[in-house]
Amino acid sequence: MSTEIRVVKIAQNSPDLQKAFAIRHEVFVVGQGCPAELERNQEEESHHFLALVNDDPAGASRWRKTDNGIKLERFAVLDQYRGQGIGQALVKAVLNDLPADTKYIYLHAQSPAVGLYEKFGFEKVGPEFEEAGIRHYKMVLKR
Repeated sequence: MSTEIRVVKIAQNSPDLQKAFAIRHEVFVVGQGCPAELERNQEEESHHFLALVNDDPAGASRWRKTDNGIKLERFAVLDQYRGQGIGQALVKAVLNDLPADTKYIYLHAQSPAVGLYEKFGFEKVGPEFEEAGIRHYKMVLKR
């Protein structure tokens, strides 16, 4: 049995936000070559999350309101924590945080991550497309 303690929390204070941003920078900017200014856009209107393993930063994500509905974004897990359920824990935490009256929930999933979101009821809508030089699918939560 694992003795690791996994927690996902809303990142509201500066130290937690900085940890979340550092994870996203490592995964998206350093690891995937995404431009830093694109990765950090629309931070102020977003609701941020930080995943911890034994109090060490392990993953991050966010959601925000758009003209289309609620968009889930920036799911990132550091390499050493992948395959341990951190991504699933982040998706659960974000979905549980959404306003109860939310009608339309969507995201742009990197192609290799489609299966993660399908576990939560998201379905691909439309063809694969490129965003920030990375292949994605638009996915919508079906209820």
